[in-house]
Amino acid sequence: METESEPYVRLATLRQLHQVMADMNTARSLADTLQTVADGVVTGLGFELACVNLVRPDGDLVVAAFAGNPAAEALITGRVGSRDSWERRLNMGQHWGDLVFIPHTEGWILDDDDVPQWYTDGPAPRFEDEWHPSDRLFAPMYTPGVPGGACGELIGVLSVDRPRNGRLPGAWGREALQMYAFQAAIAISNARLRANMQRALVRLERDQQALRASEESFRQAFEYAPSGMAIAEMGGDQHGRILRTNDALCRLLGRPASAMRRYSFSDLVHPEDIGTLLRTSAEGGRAELRLGRRDGTYVWVSLRNSVVADAADGPRFLLTHVEDIEERKRRELQLAHRASHDSLTGLPNSAELRARLASRLCRRPAHAGALESMDAAYGHPAVFDANGHGFDFPGAAALEAFDHHVHTVSPDEAEHDDGTDDGSKGLAVLFCDLDGFKSINDRFGHNAGDAVLIEVARRLSRQVRDGDTVARLGGDEFVILADGLGRADAQDLAVRLRNEIIQPIRAEGRAVRVGASFGIGWAHCGMTADEVLKSADERMYVEKRSRPKQHRRAG
Repeated sequence: METESEPYVRLATLRQLHQVMADMNTARSLADTLQTVADGVVTGLGFELACVNLVRPDGDLVVAAFAGNPAAEALITGRVGSRDSWERRLNMGQHWGDLVFIPHTEGWILDDDDVPQWYTDGPAPRFEDEWHPSDRLFAPMYTPGVPGGACGELIGVLSVDRPRNGRLPGAWGREALQMYAFQAAIAISNARLRANMQRALVRLERDQQALRASEESFRQAFEYAPSGMAIAEMGGDQHGRILRTNDALCRLLGRPASAMRRYSFSDLVHPEDIGTLLRTSAEGGRAELRLGRRDGTYVWVSLRNSVVADAADGPRFLLTHVEDIEERKRRELQLAHRASHDSLTGLPNSAELRARLASRLCRRPAHAGALESMDAAYGHPAVFDANGHGFDFPGAAALEAFDHHVHTVSPDEAEHDDGTDDGSKGLAVLFCDLDGFKSINDRFGHNAGDAVLIEVARRLSRQVRDGDTVARLGGDEFVILADGLGRADAQDLAVRLRNEIIQPIRAEGRAVRVGASFGIGWAHCGMTADEVLKSADERMYVEKRSRPKQHRRAG
């Protein structure tokens, strides 16, 4: 090809160039492509030496491939020349289209710069177009897609040396080298793209493997967690619908996984806990509530929600952890019951009795005149708390509580001047003291006394209505709170309770009897709980002293 003019290019030369192009575009890696480009200059374009200088990310050029001289290849491959030195080369000499030719008469000033180079000595040129050993020829390679490459980004430079015919390239040789550099740039760009894609695929596969491992870890943690786990939808029409549950939750609620997917947590929660569930679902966090079992019972659980996203902008879900706290709740209820109930009889104790009584009473002036004077003093309706303290500037909540409070009134307050009863009803407080109980303790022991107290508590509870309170105040004293009774009703209730108590009681294998004295007091707003109990206690002692001793107990 080196001696051929354009009209007389041999077909063999074109075949050889075609093969070089094919090899360059079918190389398997970027390194193979670069070496094929260098080899193609030697085998297809008729130069003895070829070097591929590739632009690095930092802008400098590295010798990436070399062909034609193994010694030179070993010496300069991998060495780097600065971008400034290369820009100097490409801006001097003669420009043959995109090619840059620097004759020996100018190139001597480049001998000492930092661009890697290989110099071979030889005789001085004998002809005008003869190649000199110090001549330099460069073919810049630009990013493809720009006609002529002039405006493209520089990706590398082909440097060639010593044409085999010893002469400067003619028009055909120059154009062939320029076209080759253009095709080489395409091949290198494609090879880089393939390399980047391969690296991206490797990273993607690695990420996918990590994701699969993470999903498997989550699946195992979800499925085999010792406590209940569920995934539910978040937002939309199906908010809260259960999508997936683990075996522990299915066992806890006694429902199969297929059935669980038909429900949302709002379908399963106890009606009293629905508000707690909605707050927890909306805000995430933790709550304690009751979930329904298949058999209709409820179990206390600690429900903990976490909001998770399926992807960066994908749907959000609720990951719900459900822990069985039934045993803890049972212990808490037992402790609360023990704190408010008598350990022997199971009845409400003194503290619980006072709390129930106080909840029905408010401290207020007993007479309308006093209330009116307080209204005038404050400029608004006077309001008092349970301890008798007035709200100087009561808020809306205090006013509302006062307005909606149903005042407890004693039937005695509704009695006519002539002593007749108009049939009004109130909150009766029956104070009961057992007669003859101490003698049972002294004669038969405390076990017998305890048996008597337990049986009396059972009989009293059996004779009152649902909603009434039977409490053990202490020792052998009991108190009954019965709302909505008139004076005659309360007296009848006391008689029934006394008749029930005096029946024989089995204690320690023997039948014993106790009597009972009752005092009937009435609770009304303006009194404290202690004042109400003291009033009933005093009336009980009046009743006890008024009865003959032999009638106080039977047996």
